[in-house]
Amino acid sequence: MIDPNQYPTALTIAGSDSGGGAGMQADIKTMQACKTYSTVIVAGLTAQNTLGVQGAYPTDLAVIDQQFASVMADFDVRAAKTGALFDEARVLQVAKNIRHYQQKNFVVDPVMVAKGGAALLDPAGIAALKNHLLPLATLVTPNLPEAELLADMKISNRDGMVTAGQKIQALGVSNVIVKGGPW
Repeated sequence: MIDPNQYPTALTIAGSDSGGGAGMQADIKTMQACKTYSTVIVAGLTAQNTLGVQGAYPTDLAVIDQQFASVMADFDVRAAKTGALFDEARVLQVAKNIRHYQQKNFVVDPVMVAKGGAALLDPAGIAALKNHLLPLATLVTPNLPEAELLADMKISNRDGMVTAGQKIQALGVSNVIVKGGPW
């Protein structure tokens, strides 16, 4: 086990993937591989496997607040990142807590659609993410479909990726990495 007193602490704010390949499970594995102690805020649960997402169940807002209070009272969280936040209410709750705890080094992974095509963030959630969460972020890391939604444009080449990144950056986030593409 990685000791929080010996290694830096990071926080993942995401959904729990019952299949273990995405969500906070993937974040924890990555953080630990980088010798970082992992803390978590469970934004929701999924019934999920390699075939797709069979169900998504958001966490109660008060529980999100309790998790933030608990983690922040005990750990020196040096970086945080989001994953699936499910809907507008959870996006706004996370944004409220990021502001309240003045979290620096904040990365938004705007999880909106699962690999199999299942929606993981509703349209109001996308708007809340654009207006309330991205301006708090140090970095946003959309894949191509997410970048298309955030930039409100179709991306068909490398120049489109750059344009989308610039449009996303104009939403208030300092840095953008658009992932994917055969270019």
